[in-house]
Amino acid sequence: MNMDISAVNALPYEDFVNIFGNVVEKAPMVAAAVWSRRPFMSVSALETAVSEFIDALPESGKEGILRCHPDLAGRDLRSGTLTPESREEQTGAGMDALSSAEATRMARLNEEYKQRFGFPFVICARMTDKANILRQLSERCQNERAAERTRGIEEVKKICRLRLQTLVLSEAPNKL
Repeated sequence: MNMDISAVNALPYEDFVNIFGNVVEKAPMVAAAVWSRRPFMSVSALETAVSEFIDALPESGKEGILRCHPDLAGRDLRSGTLTPESREEQTGAGMDALSSAEATRMARLNEEYKQRFGFPFVICARMTDKANILRQLSERCQNERAAERTRGIEEVKKICRLRLQTLVLSEAPNKL
């Protein structure tokens, strides 16, 4: 897409939600809530508005945002029902090219993680690869729920930042 921030600020509500409704996976209410904070001075200001909205949510709301995320290398990837953003991110990290043993381990760890925490494992797949994802998933299964909720939200914000960068042109440095 790559629009500049002035074009973002000029978007009517419905268009803004349609374009930015998946910067936080399957959570268009985040875009709906930050639309009223326009005008944004920069893509960074838009990102900050999203982060502040998420941070202000009660713990149950944060867990709700985590629950909107699909399992890595899960049923949605295999059946082709991921959002376009998630499909690109997961395939980029090699989640569509797991060996049989890796796929079995991923499925087992995803299930263990969800049983323990009540929400899926979230990691910014665009910033890592399948070996690191498997390692992180295994390690993070040992965390306490509050720590893991915080870590998951940090990962959501990384995903959001990268998704925003694909939609909005970065500001050019000011020429003196």
